[in-house]
Amino acid sequence: MPEALQKTRGVRKRRKGVVVSRSGDRTVVVLVQRREPHPVYGKTVTTAKRCHTHDEQNAAAVGDAVVITEMRPKSRLKRWRLVEVTQRAAKAAEREA
Repeated sequence: MPEALQKTRGVRKRRKGVVVSRSGDRTVVVLVQRREPHPVYGKTVTTAKRCHTHDEQNAAAVGDAVVITEMRPKSRLKRWRLVEVTQRAAKAAEREA
């Protein structure tokens, strides 16, 4: 196997996003936004993607900022796994207090 391929193999993508909904037990939908220049015009364009994410402990609530990583397919839509909740939503913090 070429040496350059060995270095990149096994490295999983990580994304930061916000939980937009809870869809069933142990599943959250995370909105991941990224900004990049348009290939022709150069204007910065924001693109968004909704990732169905496996949340083993049901730790995330709607509005939380989270970090997710790639994993093997868990179901028809779930290809991401929750790594950590970086920031709790204001509404969830008020309910707990």
